[in-house]
Amino acid sequence: MSMHEDPRPYLPPDPTVQQELAGLGNEALFEMTNLPADRTGIRGILFLSTSVGFHGPRVKYFVKTGKGQPSFSVSIANEPKVLASSLPERVVSEMAPQVIAWVVLNREELLAFWNEGETWTFDELQAFIERLGKIPD
Repeated sequence: MSMHEDPRPYLPPDPTVQQELAGLGNEALFEMTNLPADRTGIRGILFLSTSVGFHGPRVKYFVKTGKGQPSFSVSIANEPKVLASSLPERVVSEMAPQVIAWVVLNREELLAFWNEGETWTFDELQAFIERLGKIPD
């Protein structure tokens, strides 16, 4: 590696939610929710969804909500990692460890939502949100 190469691994751009939904067509069925800091302990917004598109289970982190906002995605896995990012590296460096810790804390619940959540009733979705742990302040 030359001294001018960036030693960080390359991350593909994280598509916006708007871009992901546009690619699904009219037949897609999924649930989603945006969790604010008072629910997660993480400054910003975590977007959770059931299985959407062709990628595996993951959560998206946003600095703020809104159409077309940049984000980064973290896998819901035994060893979560950042999969893609459209946010500045300084934001990812600061926030990714917190999001990863939150995913580790809530992994089983998140996987249940990813795999089964599109069939849940409103009350089941509310109960799921209430069961999610929060990162300590």
